[in-house]
Amino acid sequence: MRRRGHRMNLNGEINVVSLIDVMMLLMVIFMITAPIMQGGVDVSLPKADVRPLEAKNGLVVTIDRRGQIFVDDKPYSFDEFSRGIKALSERKGGGGVSVRGDASSPYSAIMRVIGAITKSGITEIGLVAEPEVVR
Repeated sequence: MRRRGHRMNLNGEINVVSLIDVMMLLMVIFMITAPIMQGGVDVSLPKADVRPLEAKNGLVVTIDRRGQIFVDDKPYSFDEFSRGIKALSERKGGGGVSVRGDASSPYSAIMRVIGAITKSGITEIGLVAEPEVVR
């Protein structure tokens, strides 16, 4: 109870325990969902002694283990791909093409795709691999 003329002491502390709980929960949610948010066709890239790629605006062509061709997650037959690769690259900004081939995909399928890309006049082609982990 207050008496006349007496003031109550103010508590100047902030309780941050509940804020820490919320922050930890959000961190766990982001750690779980971040790998899921990565787009692209699921392929097992070959491991090699490579340096990380710099982010570019180029086109990403993926060949899965069955030899199916995907351009930015959309499947194409080889004929559709070879006819439209130049237009697809120009629509994406003409920054070159990155080829992601599954480690168990047929070598001939990857070479056919690279041949179609070079035949269309695109000279900037990169092969994507997963860096080896040195222990």
